[in-house]
Amino acid sequence: MTPEIHLHVLASGSKGNAAVIEGPDGSVLVDCGISRRALLGRAEELGVDMGSVVAVILTHEHSDHVGGLSVFCNRFDGPLFATAGTVAARRYLSELPFTLVGHSDELELAGMRVRTFPTSHDVADPVGLRFSTDDDALGFCTDTGELGPEALDALAGTRILALESNHDERMLATGDYPAYLKARVGGPTGHLSNAQTAAALADLVGPDTETVVAMHLSQQNNRPSVCVRALAAAVGAEVATGEDGRPEARTPDGRLTICCAAQDWPLSVF
Repeated sequence: MTPEIHLHVLASGSKGNAAVIEGPDGSVLVDCGISRRALLGRAEELGVDMGSVVAVILTHEHSDHVGGLSVFCNRFDGPLFATAGTVAARRYLSELPFTLVGHSDELELAGMRVRTFPTSHDVADPVGLRFSTDDDALGFCTDTGELGPEALDALAGTRILALESNHDERMLATGDYPAYLKARVGGPTGHLSNAQTAAALADLVGPDTETVVAMHLSQQNNRPSVCVRALAAAVGAEVATGEDGRPEARTPDGRLTICCAAQDWPLSVF
């Protein structure tokens, strides 16, 4: 694939989420769960021009994905997209001028085709996203307890795969969360574990896949090093330390890299 789509993760985790998907003709902001100050500061750190953002898409209504949107919209007049269930779930979202999308729709934004697909989370009507051009593709999916057939189809073979790898199952089971929260996180409408994501890579990683970004890591029930080791084992990659000191892994032929996004580490993938 010829690189035409780039991923900039400004924040990923339970305290706030925001990512910029850069295409040939602008960028799309996916979720806005951090303050405008943090959003702009992290974008500047990565060299991302927020003035190029032409649209905002929400994956679902949890506050760590939408909490900063109202303030952001004070200085943004581009289109906003979300499902009807997401918009109706919070009063302040229903007061914004959203264009409603279904969970199996396709949009044309920033020179990219943006395809929605259903995810499995304990909210009204969540979606994941596939961004593509004729020569490139990126899959984006967080906050889901399982990957259904639509998700697997949309995410397969993308050059960049940004996929949730929320928790280590042992750490969750032996950690301090109360029983009900452990059941929620580990259940079919909760969050993908390292083991689930590792198992899915067999179906999702194709010859064009260059980077797998583990998303939405739990700060209580996961560690970047633990996550990378689990995903690396699934694709025969070797664990190393990246130039920035963060854990990552590469296959022996150098074609595939595995890395982690984080709550406080802005990350760009080109």
